[in-house]
Amino acid sequence: MVSLVNLVLSILVGGLGPAVPLALASVGEIATERSGIVNIGIEGMMLISGLVAAVATYYTGSPLLGLLCGGFMGFLLGLLFGYVSAYLKANQIVAGIGVNLLAVGVAVAVLQAIWGGPGQSSSLPTLSSICVAGVCFSPYGLLLLICIPVLAYYVLERTALGLIVKSCGEDPRAAEAMGVPVELVQCLVTGCAGFLHGLAGSYLVLGYIGRFTRTITAGRGFIALAIVVISNWNPVAALIASYLFGVAEVTSLTLQVVVGAPGVAELFNTLPYVAAIVAVAVYGVRAKAPAWLGRIFVRE
Repeated sequence: MVSLVNLVLSILVGGLGPAVPLALASVGEIATERSGIVNIGIEGMMLISGLVAAVATYYTGSPLLGLLCGGFMGFLLGLLFGYVSAYLKANQIVAGIGVNLLAVGVAVAVLQAIWGGPGQSSSLPTLSSICVAGVCFSPYGLLLLICIPVLAYYVLERTALGLIVKSCGEDPRAAEAMGVPVELVQCLVTGCAGFLHGLAGSYLVLGYIGRFTRTITAGRGFIALAIVVISNWNPVAALIASYLFGVAEVTSLTLQVVVGAPGVAELFNTLPYVAAIVAVAVYGVRAKAPAWLGRIFVRE
């Protein structure tokens, strides 16, 4: 009985680790979509930012500096995506796919150039951790997990800045008539969201896995997109959903160890993705997206 309690407790605590990148990525996407831009290139932004964080940590020995470098890389990618979407009026879905494809090629090239192989990096210094119930996780991650979604909710729902951002996603023509520079707002919001995507990818490398691989994101960017819909574009609800997906991931890993049967153990890897599909099917029908989401705004 005691061992079962310890197992459940370790799963609940262990869910904090994978929840951090999901929460950061989904909150960033919520802000982006509230401004009217849809970014399906989260996966690619996380991958490139995680790579930058790995390289910076490898050469400096400082995982905290690596985390910040990865976040800055995400910010630059977000600004570029925002400029292409808001000012150049590009198809946002195609642009997002392009980011994802580019990231894979860049990851393989850099891995080959620095670590001599296209698979993975060497072990990296990680963010300092604390241990609870036999599970170690970074206090930086816990801080990001709690503070970022709460702060994002406050800004979007309780400030004039949040009202401006949401007006761009609901009716940019009315927002422009009120003097709001719609394209600039969308570009800056996407840049700030990119910073969160960058932190997500960097934390995945430095706070959870401890090395970089070309498949390290493993669909987490797309799970973040699902969380946006499930949470109905609410950052605090996205925090809760991210934690539940984190628990699902840790549960799948635990079941693999417990069962250990070839084939069956690997089947448990699909648990977080099945959970995402079910959650979107159940809760997505009640979600209400911003009215101008994904549409190109052209001045009349």
